[in-house]
Amino acid sequence: MAFAHDTDVALRTAAALVNTAVGAFPHEEGDTLSTVEELRGFYKTWDWTGRFDGDAAELKQARALRPRLRAAWLAAHDDAAAAELVNELLRDGRALPQLVDHDGYGWHIHATDTDAPFARRMQVEAAMAFVDVIRAGELSRLRVCAADDCDDVLADLSRNRSKRYCDRGCGNRLAAAAYRSRQGL
Repeated sequence: MAFAHDTDVALRTAAALVNTAVGAFPHEEGDTLSTVEELRGFYKTWDWTGRFDGDAAELKQARALRPRLRAAWLAAHDDAAAAELVNELLRDGRALPQLVDHDGYGWHIHATDTDAPFARRMQVEAAMAFVDVIRAGELSRLRVCAADDCDDVLADLSRNRSKRYCDRGCGNRLAAAAYRSRQGL
């Protein structure tokens, strides 16, 4: 299933935001979204446009969004529960979908104004991506990493629905451990 570019990006960005929380990855030093500078880095890494206040209030709002988005991943086994969570995200974010064309991406949907607070825009963009996933009957693509010691979330956007591990190297780590075990190392 190929989703529109904005849906793909919103799903990957939402997963990345959720995965900044403490305990989201084994051997993690801690929360990777604990300072305004880290939030600014997140904003730049994921090519966000529009308003960015870069203050403690915005950081607090972004951090508060993480468990709400994680809940959507954990509800992925139940269409009705997922839809209820997504509708709440849309209502709370005051979503107002509109077509826009900027920065060479072609026509796509934004559901908030560019001057809306950054955390609200992340919330609504993620919710709109979840809408596409639910409507396509593809909730099974929203997963938790298959590594026993990792609870990162991921969006499996592969053609054959084969992605099982997060983007932080769990698949490679487990493959290396299995190899060492077979070699008696």
